[in-house]
Amino acid sequence: MSEKEKPKAVVVGGSIAGVSCAHALISAGWDVVVLEKSCAPITGSPTGAGLGLDPLAQTLIQSWLQHPELLHNSTFPLTVDLNQATDSEKKVSWTLTRDEKFNFRAALWADLHGLLFNALPSTYFSGVTFSSPFAFLMTRHLLRLRLRVFFSDFKLRYTGYYAWRGVFDFSGNENSETVMGVRRAYPELGKCLYFDLGSGTHCVLYELQNKRLNWIWYVNQPEPKLQRNSATMKVSSEMVQEMLRKAEKVWVPELVRVMKETEDPFLNFIYDSDPLEQIFWDNVVLVGDAAHPTTPHGLRSTNMSVLDAAVLGKCIAKWGAENLQSALREYQSIRLPVVSKQVLHARRMGRIKQGLVLPDREPFDPKSAKLEDFQELQQKNMPFIEDVPLLLL
Repeated sequence: MSEKEKPKAVVVGGSIAGVSCAHALISAGWDVVVLEKSCAPITGSPTGAGLGLDPLAQTLIQSWLQHPELLHNSTFPLTVDLNQATDSEKKVSWTLTRDEKFNFRAALWADLHGLLFNALPSTYFSGVTFSSPFAFLMTRHLLRLRLRVFFSDFKLRYTGYYAWRGVFDFSGNENSETVMGVRRAYPELGKCLYFDLGSGTHCVLYELQNKRLNWIWYVNQPEPKLQRNSATMKVSSEMVQEMLRKAEKVWVPELVRVMKETEDPFLNFIYDSDPLEQIFWDNVVLVGDAAHPTTPHGLRSTNMSVLDAAVLGKCIAKWGAENLQSALREYQSIRLPVVSKQVLHARRMGRIKQGLVLPDREPFDPKSAKLEDFQELQQKNMPFIEDVPLLLL
């Protein structure tokens, strides 16, 4: 096929899933246009702050970068997955599980997005008309609207809890009492993914590149009435102060102080959906959270999006534009069984850590749980966590 006859793909949404798809399809020889309201890298994440990249996602992202070392330079090691319990009355913590073979890296959403975005050629446009053949890829943006196009009864499922989230920037204040205190309370920051479990709640803490700490606190609450089609909410100073008063009753003072000194914390209401029956129709295919909205407890959202993109690119390169249906069918056959199990496992992990009801076990309480109950808390139990699709080998 000549340069003028290159097949074309339209990617709707320029998040990490969208720019990953662009990289994968360009590698497969396609012309790509990403439709996004901004033609510059997003400076902050609308849906999160920190994230964890598994080894496969790291390798795939590096393959799309002209300078692969940039990924390592902009991320921080997460080599330990540690679950600990905190006694809200005594303000003491003890270890429940520890996995020292956890080979992830922590990234700030905006940093990773910027890396992928800036490595692309100028493919960001809007209002462009295309002739056939072309593929139409849908990523996260306007998730509810997109899925209702194909499933009239589609509804995101509220998990029963929301999350307070924030990134604490301590650059220039490395020796402050707040930083020294949290390092004493969490001595393995810089290599450890901490899950701090209380009764009916849990918190996540880990370090990011450039002197930052990412924290997330999950709180059980009935589903809110959101004012717009978004799972995030900006908060008032009164809401922040109320959150801090509650945090003082649950977490160690060193963690609460980090929360107090974090600029612009925000609320993230946690949704997922039951696995879809299909993720492509004709020349339209779903990728990332549009294909499998998931909770964050298995650190899968970004990793699934990157792997979706890579598998899709390989399928399209294998079958060619003239066999697009076969390519999309193979993509679906490879990814749908995997992401379906991972979404349900992440849902289960979240309910366990929040002490919520499950049909096959009593609500989890770190103070009274048995040793065998702790094992379900570990990230290594995620289905297909170490599997690499044959197409990528």
